[in-house]
Amino acid sequence: MLLQRIVTTSSEVAKTSSRLAKIERLGELLRGAGAFEIETAIAFLTGTLRQTKIGVGYSLLQRVSSAAAAKESTLTLADVDAVLVRLEGASGKGSAKLRATALRELFERATQDEQEFLFRLITGEVRQGALEGIMIEAVARAAGVEAARVRRATMLAGDLGLVARAALTDGATGLDQFAIQLFRPVQPMLAQTAEDVSLAIAQLGRAALEIKLDGARIQAHRSGTEVRVFSRLLNDVTQAVPEVVDAVRRLAVPDVILDGEAIALRADGSPLPFQTTMRRFGRKLDVDTLRSELPLVPFFFDILYAGGRTLIDESYERRAAILADLVPESERPARLVTAVANEAQAFYDRAIAAGHEGVMAKSLDAPYEAGSRGSAWLKIKAVHTLDLVVLAAEWGHGRRQGKLSNLHLGARDPAGGFVMLGKTFKGLTDELLEWQTRRLLELATEREGHIVWVRPELVVEIAFNGLQASPHYPGGLALRFARVVRYRLDKTAEQADTIETVRALHRP
Repeated sequence: MLLQRIVTTSSEVAKTSSRLAKIERLGELLRGAGAFEIETAIAFLTGTLRQTKIGVGYSLLQRVSSAAAAKESTLTLADVDAVLVRLEGASGKGSAKLRATALRELFERATQDEQEFLFRLITGEVRQGALEGIMIEAVARAAGVEAARVRRATMLAGDLGLVARAALTDGATGLDQFAIQLFRPVQPMLAQTAEDVSLAIAQLGRAALEIKLDGARIQAHRSGTEVRVFSRLLNDVTQAVPEVVDAVRRLAVPDVILDGEAIALRADGSPLPFQTTMRRFGRKLDVDTLRSELPLVPFFFDILYAGGRTLIDESYERRAAILADLVPESERPARLVTAVANEAQAFYDRAIAAGHEGVMAKSLDAPYEAGSRGSAWLKIKAVHTLDLVVLAAEWGHGRRQGKLSNLHLGARDPAGGFVMLGKTFKGLTDELLEWQTRRLLELATEREGHIVWVRPELVVEIAFNGLQASPHYPGGLALRFARVVRYRLDKTAEQADTIETVRALHRP
C-alpha cells in the first residue's frame, strides 16, 4: 500500500466531523491493506509509530524536511516502516549521521503532502479525529465482526494493531486468542472527570471513594516467584521498582495481576511531586542508590487475576473484597464507601489536606473495563487557575489547519517581561479558535516557521492540575495538564499573575 493512501485518508477523516463517515472511510482503507501492512496502517492512522524511540529531534526534522519533494508517490508503508526500524536500532558511534542520512533519503522520496504528513507523524502532531475508539469500530466494520469483541481483545492485548491484524485476517476466530494472560499487560482502566464530589455521588449513588495518588501507574504480574511490573504505557519497568517486586512476592497468592500506583513519600507520609517519583523511571538508573535516596511505596487499588481466575468481569465491590483479603491495608489507598455527599466531601477535604491531588469515585457494580475511559470511575481533582499572557502561538494541523492553536503561556515578571511556563491547545472551541487566530494575527510581531510571536497583551485564564520543575523554561517550572478556561479581556497584561505567585503554588 502506498503511503499516499494513508495521507489522503487522514486528510479526508480530518475534514469530516461525522463519526460514521470517519469509520466508513477508515474501514475502507483497512480492507485494502495487506496482512503485513495492517499494524503500520493502524499506527499511522492514529498518529503514532510502532517503534518506541527513534531518536529524532525537532531540529533534525526541520533540516531534512527542506529536501526537494518527489514528483510522484512511490513510498509504501513498508518503505517508511523499514526506515523507522533502522532509526530505532541506530546506536553508538555514527548513529547520528545514520539517522540524518536515512531520514533525508526518506523525505527526498516523499511528495510534498507526504513530507508534511511524515513531519507531523514523527512529531506527534497528527490530529485527525481518528482516536482509538473510532479505529476499533473501523476495524470491526472492515473485518465484519462486533465492535465489542474488537474492543475487548484490544483491552486484553494492549495493542490495537495486533488485534486488527488478527481480526482482518482470521475474522472473529482470530480474536479468540486474546484473553488475560500473566506477563502480558492489559490496558489500564481510565476515569472520566467530575467537577466535584457531590456531582460524582449524584451520578454513581453509593460508591467507593479512594485517595487519588499522584504517582506512577503500575500493573504487577506474579507467577510463583517471578514478578514483572509494567507502566501505564505497558512497558516493562521491573528493574526500576524492586520495592514493588518485593511487595508482590510477600503476598500469599501464587499468581496475581494487580493494578496500582508507585509513589515517593516524604518522611511524614505526604506525597512528593509526581516528577520526583518519576526520577525512579529514568533512562539511566542507579537503582540501588535511588532506592536508598528515593524509596517507592506501592499502593494497589484493583485486582484483575488471582489464583488462576480472571476477575475483570466481576463487580468492583467483589474485586475490592478479594484485594482486601490478599493485600495489606498499608499497601492499599485509603477508602470510603458512602452514598452521602457530605461524607464524601469530608473524605475529599482530608485527601487534599494530606497533599494528595484528589479522590477517585468508583461504581461498586462495574467490571474492570481495561482501556476504557468510562463513567464507572470518576476523578475529582483540585484544579488551580492562573491568568497568564499569550506570548506566541503555533499553526494547527488537521481540523485546526489554518488556525493558530498551540498557545505559549507566560507569567509576568515584576522585574520586566514574561516568564514562559508551557504550552496548551486544549479547551479551545471552534468559535474561540476563529477569534483567537484573528486577534493573535493582529498582535503578530514575528514569524518563525510554524510559530507566530505576538505582543504580550492578551490575558487568558488557564486551568491546570499542578506544576513541575522543568529545565526547558527559564522560570524552572512548567504547568501540568494546562487548558484554556476563557480569555480575560477585562484584564491587561500588567494584571496577569506573576512568576512569584506561580512559585508559591509549587511545593518541591
